Amino acid sequence: MRDLIIAPIIVALCLIALRRPWIGVLGWTWISLMNPHALSWQLSSLPVAATMAGTTLLAALFTREPRNFKISAEMWVLIAFMCWMTITLTLAFDFDNSFTMWKRVMKIDFMVLVTIVLLHSKRQLIAFIWVVAASVGFYGIKGGLFTLATAGSYRVWGPTGTYIEGNNELALALVIVTPLLRFLQLQTQSKWIRYGLTAAMLLCVAAALGSHSRGALLAIGAMAMALWWFGGRQIGILLSIVAAAAAAYFFMPEEWFSRMHTISEYQDDGSAMGRINAWTMTWNLARDRFFGGGFEIYNATLYALYAPNPDSVLVAHSIYFQVLGEHGFVGLALFLALWILVWWQAGKLRKSGRARPETRWVAELGAMCQVSLIGYAVGGAFLSLAYFDLPYNLLIMVVLARRWVQSEGWSKETASPPATTPGGST
Repeated sequence: MRDLIIAPIIVALCLIALRRPWIGVLGWTWISLMNPHALSWQLSSLPVAATMAGTTLLAALFTREPRNFKISAEMWVLIAFMCWMTITLTLAFDFDNSFTMWKRVMKIDFMVLVTIVLLHSKRQLIAFIWVVAASVGFYGIKGGLFTLATAGSYRVWGPTGTYIEGNNELALALVIVTPLLRFLQLQTQSKWIRYGLTAAMLLCVAAALGSHSRGALLAIGAMAMALWWFGGRQIGILLSIVAAAAAAYFFMPEEWFSRMHTISEYQDDGSAMGRINAWTMTWNLARDRFFGGGFEIYNATLYALYAPNPDSVLVAHSIYFQVLGEHGFVGLALFLALWILVWWQAGKLRKSGRARPETRWVAELGAMCQVSLIGYAVGGAFLSLAYFDLPYNLLIMVVLARRWVQSEGWSKETASPPATTPGGST
């Protein structure tokens, strides 16, 4: 039954993308983040994402849809990071496995650049944000309802075979997407859609808590305070955060509190000490090898060479140490520079967008992107999600919003009848 629902949607998107490549970009984003074909029986083994990407690129070459090849500072840094990862690939300890991961990362980063080239209007950007938020929010709503139904007694997991398969990874994705749901709520005039988005945000937080992820708890706390600060420091937002925290305190089971309590007792926790061991291994490797070890360095051989405890073999469990171990200090510098630039530009949008009523949505988007980045920076310190699509979609949003303002697209679009998006916003 699922195949009969999902397959026609994917086929329709591919056909539409042949005439409107920006629709293909939205389809790619949906497939890449949500992995709807993984929920079916037959489609999961087919190259669905590759088909959508190929259709989009083909249409981009032969249609007359607008394209913008102007390269921003963030794009230059991303391209430099891609080149550096290609260099470290050639010197990888395990070239075959590293090459497999390199192909996956390059596809994601390349489609990020393609998306920036093909999307150009406010209407398209808002549609893109809806797709991103809905793709991840689907699992938040589903997981939140599961958490409520089971009183938080069982962990919430993500879709199999994806970046967010694990409970920790899904929780971080939900932390990142929650501020985007808030942005969409600010753009809609429909009270029912606003109520629905409020419910979606609460369920996403409930699902993140239901993952029993300790890193997610820290990320939720950081995201919540940033949401209040960058959201105008409104009393209503603060009261909502306090009410949600109180509800979680009385709702979550004892085993959840026992697990969260280990955050302050990491010395006695095997998982925490294993992560510190992995971080030390990547640090020692980067100090020994200028180019790092390449992708997929987490094996017994390298742990025997660089780890304090060679018997505890884990992945990096940190976006920072992951990049450091795999691509050296240069790779880490490029990675950090990328997100610092995105943060800085989002801040500029937040401030400059207040100048006119027509650009207020830009200020709100910049603020919510900064909130999402705080969640990623804090939660990512404990997870290996350096190449996950979702944060790079924040980069897309920031670049496109700034480009729209710089081209004075607001004056052109407001002079014509407004195009509608879900909820009636323009």
